[in-house]
Amino acid sequence: MSSASVNGRDVEQCPPEPLPGRGAAVAVVVAHPDDESLWAGGLLLSHPEWRVFVAALCRRSDPDRAPKFYLALKRLGADGAMGDLDDGPQQRPLSEVEVASQVLALLPAGVYDLVMTHSPRGEYTRHRRHEETARAVLRLWREGTLHAKALLAFAYEDGGGAYLPRAEDRASLTLPLPDPVWAEKRRIITDIYGFQEGSWEVRTVPRREAFWRAGVSGEKEFQAREAAAHP
Repeated sequence: MSSASVNGRDVEQCPPEPLPGRGAAVAVVVAHPDDESLWAGGLLLSHPEWRVFVAALCRRSDPDRAPKFYLALKRLGADGAMGDLDDGPQQRPLSEVEVASQVLALLPAGVYDLVMTHSPRGEYTRHRRHEETARAVLRLWREGTLHAKALLAFAYEDGGGAYLPRAEDRASLTLPLPDPVWAEKRRIITDIYGFQEGSWEVRTVPRREAFWRAGVSGEKEFQAREAAAHP
């Protein structure tokens, strides 16, 4: 592993071999502010040489969560923007067209070296917005409207709610986080987003991040999970 500086401290980086190099344009598209840190924060902290833009599709009008999102981005070394898709407790279904339009409205135009987003099955049982975000991003990417050389989808599962989300063992890319990187990611969840010790979010913070790589190795496994996604 190589080293990187995280908040002035030298820490080990996750293995860079399957990932884009210095100066890469990377987009992270998530449903909510905190998803970028929870599911991919270690990877982002480990690659300060990337040019990262995070699009969170919900909560722009949330007076608590919205400012915390931008503080988290600063810690991650990223830029970003927020949308305001409905995120009420009823979780009414949103059309793929509506979600895709929000994605395109938030992301700067251009060609990305890598896009990361949710899995079509989400990361736990269950949040409809995660699944809808994944389907919209995948559609935009596969039809060529979202220009990206590679796409990674978060690869976590919770056994149907039997345990906290954890990395999929058969994921295309699995990255065990060095302790300093994991600790920094955890601090974003606790110190910036304000989740309390013992909360679901703090107990979940993965020490191992995992991703399905669409279109190349792991595509068969990824498509199987996509086909099994909730309607």
